[in-house]
Amino acid sequence: MENMAEKIEKLTLELTSILGVAGTADETKVARFIYEKFKSMNYFKEHPNLIRLIDIKGDNLNRKNVIAIVKGEKRRNKNTLIIMGHLDTVGISDYGDLSRYATNPRELKEKLKNVVLPEDVSKDLYSGEYLFGRGIFDMKCGIAGAMMVIEDISQNFEDLEGNIVFLSEADEEGNSTGMIAAVPELIKLKEEQGFEYLGLINTDITTSLYPKDEKKYIFTGTAGKLMPTFYIVGKEAHVGEPFSGLDPNLIASQITCDIDLNCEYCDEMEGEFTLPPVTLKQKDLKNEYSVQTARTAYLYFNYLTNNSTPDGVMKRMKKAAKESFKKVIERVERNAERYYGMTGFPYKRISWEARVMTYEELYKTVKAERGEEADNLINNLTERYLQKPETDKLTVTLEIVKELHELWSDKNPVIIIYFSPIYYPHTYVKGNNINEKRFINSIEKAAIQNGGKYDIQIKKFFPWISDLSYVSAPKEERIISVFRNNTPGYGILYSLPLKEMQQLNLPTANIGPFGKDAHKFTERLHRDYSFNVFPQILYDTIKNLLN
Repeated sequence: MENMAEKIEKLTLELTSILGVAGTADETKVARFIYEKFKSMNYFKEHPNLIRLIDIKGDNLNRKNVIAIVKGEKRRNKNTLIIMGHLDTVGISDYGDLSRYATNPRELKEKLKNVVLPEDVSKDLYSGEYLFGRGIFDMKCGIAGAMMVIEDISQNFEDLEGNIVFLSEADEEGNSTGMIAAVPELIKLKEEQGFEYLGLINTDITTSLYPKDEKKYIFTGTAGKLMPTFYIVGKEAHVGEPFSGLDPNLIASQITCDIDLNCEYCDEMEGEFTLPPVTLKQKDLKNEYSVQTARTAYLYFNYLTNNSTPDGVMKRMKKAAKESFKKVIERVERNAERYYGMTGFPYKRISWEARVMTYEELYKTVKAERGEEADNLINNLTERYLQKPETDKLTVTLEIVKELHELWSDKNPVIIIYFSPIYYPHTYVKGNNINEKRFINSIEKAAIQNGGKYDIQIKKFFPWISDLSYVSAPKEERIISVFRNNTPGYGILYSLPLKEMQQLNLPTANIGPFGKDAHKFTERLHRDYSFNVFPQILYDTIKNLLN
């Protein structure tokens, strides 16, 4: 590991200088750089067939994943560890007029000295302990650290027992297109090489979990994510007769008030809790201005899981929507009585029913009523999407629900709940078998060996979602079917390699660099931990596990 820190810092800066924003063709520039860097290493000059630049099938941007393989020669065996890191970043618009410096940490540092910054950011800027820049923390350093550790190990591959597979995947910050495409490739590689995968280590970010948190973390799993979505059909009315209608915006707002940041929906497993759900979008679907109230609205939530599966989340959201709907009806009736009491006008009460149904229930109802017309509609909408793949999948799923509901003869107010893409299953290492115990013990030993001046703690769930989700999946058909049947267009518009994910079923961990403010213009990387400690923990974990 001689001069390792210097090498990692140099490579981190080189990678950071290449802008590869998720959802753009520039991601391929980063992939090619990583590929060429591996090709220049002595091991891969001797084994060129073990470095691969892999097309992501069907990707309209022609993005790539990179796979590099190091095969140990000492007591050759099938044991194989996967090391992973995503190559994309979020965009740079948040840097404003400093955007042109966002990928040049040295220049950016000087420019930031002219910006009014929060006290803690300013302190880090002048301390010399941090490097600033888009992607330097999330996650160019993680890739650089993994690459340099693998190069070091490859120089003595005769002393390595087992094998290492490095994967750098595209689009983690978007729709995880790269990782979803990589899962079948990992299965194919396993069969082709006769590998037995022991686990997968991601080198994504680690950061403080609360203000002034000085601890450094390793995670043996990752939180999951679902996006429960509510399509709300109200009853339109002239603004001069508002009590004759039912405003879907009011229903949407009540659902937001009842669910958004509500800690009752924090998902717990073995003493670790997810963040509560948060609204990612809420809007009505009225396109024009008029003095008619909206008829429909929708909203969706970021819903994290440590324990709950799609069937459980759907059940809870359905119950919550019903309660919110009832509150709105009671509010409307209460205010109508008050208004007509104030004016002395005659009042005729309208009895609304709080109806809530899942997308699966809507589909079955419309299918029974309209037959093949329901399927034809869904197929036509998804086919149109396939012809314009740049279209947002969430927009298409909404359109499917909207158009399917329009086929239904029942036009009374209703809330339809469905899942928008995408789904991240949660996963963590339970330690229930010898392989999992060995995996955890190898990480714990490496953390103790390299603790030194840092308080390194091991937790179960990487709390910000990651591509670790895609190397396992629930095996119960009941769970999978609820997700599949309530995700409009599933199988055409959006799908997961669920069988391959179940087949991999790997223990996972995240061992990564430390920094702050990922996805903010104050994104920064802690130099000492990220260039010295994290790579050593990764190196020792690999050695502990394979040897």
